Amino acid sequence: MEKKKVLGLSFGRKNSNTDIMVKTVLMECEKQGHEVQFLHVDSMDIKPCTGCISCVIGMTTGRGKGGCPIKDDFHILDEALMECDGLVVGCPAYETSPTGRFKTVCDRIGPSHDVTFRKATYEEGLAAGKDPSQLPDVRSFKKRVGALISVGGAMTKNWMAFMLPVMYEITMSMGIDVVDMHEYFGAMGHEHVLGNEPEMARMHLMGENVAAALAAETEEERTKWRGTEQGICPVCHCNFLSFSEDRSVVECPVCGIEASIQIVDGKIQADFSEAQQNRSRLRWAGKLEHSTEIKTQAVGPGQIPNLKELLEPYKNYPAK
Repeated sequence: MEKKKVLGLSFGRKNSNTDIMVKTVLMECEKQGHEVQFLHVDSMDIKPCTGCISCVIGMTTGRGKGGCPIKDDFHILDEALMECDGLVVGCPAYETSPTGRFKTVCDRIGPSHDVTFRKATYEEGLAAGKDPSQLPDVRSFKKRVGALISVGGAMTKNWMAFMLPVMYEITMSMGIDVVDMHEYFGAMGHEHVLGNEPEMARMHLMGENVAAALAAETEEERTKWRGTEQGICPVCHCNFLSFSEDRSVVECPVCGIEASIQIVDGKIQADFSEAQQNRSRLRWAGKLEHSTEIKTQAVGPGQIPNLKELLEPYKNYPAK
């Protein structure tokens, strides 16, 4: 068996439930013969994205490779992400959603790591005879698998409603295929997850699932959903739907795909066509749809001749 590398990211407190659950998955992966790395992200200096979009502009113009000008510890995390073949991410719930630090990391990864952006920039650069070292990291294009863990103290599961859907942000742009995810709610009913045998067993299973995906010999087997929770969406496996404005269809907010719904034996059933599933933003076609939209429809500077004058009344408003 080829030895792969699995990266674990924890956004919880040190040695907290989240830390231990991520490490348990890594231990199982290591037991299966893989190399592991663990990063406690909250201990790192990772500053917020400023929205300068130099990363995207650099790639779309061919003048850069998606790098970020902010000087902090993000380069450490970035190197770990590029090096890994499997990614395990754990995050506690803060008011129904992942932590601010988690979102900060997602913002920094954002479009700069979008695999369709990077692939196009890389191929165009090679065709133009550019030095590969000046192009996006070739490791961006390797097949990787992921697993997500959300942790919440609330005894009521809907207090974690936005956790797993939002956690897909960390894998989405990089094209990492999530093969398992788990939601641990009711954590406040236990002193520590180490005393919760079913949850610990589930983490061992997740480790086995990640290891099995890494060892898969076919693409179908590699990307196969291995989680115990199926969800209503056949692509992301989340139980999260929104209604179109005219109430004619429902949409998976994670994937951005539409479905029709019906009641079968008293239960809601959402039917996502094969075409819709294929354009999920978790898949290549969905990402390409978005990156093409940006490249062809984004308006550049200089379109409003008197913009400087129009901005003037707002600059120092309100007066101190």
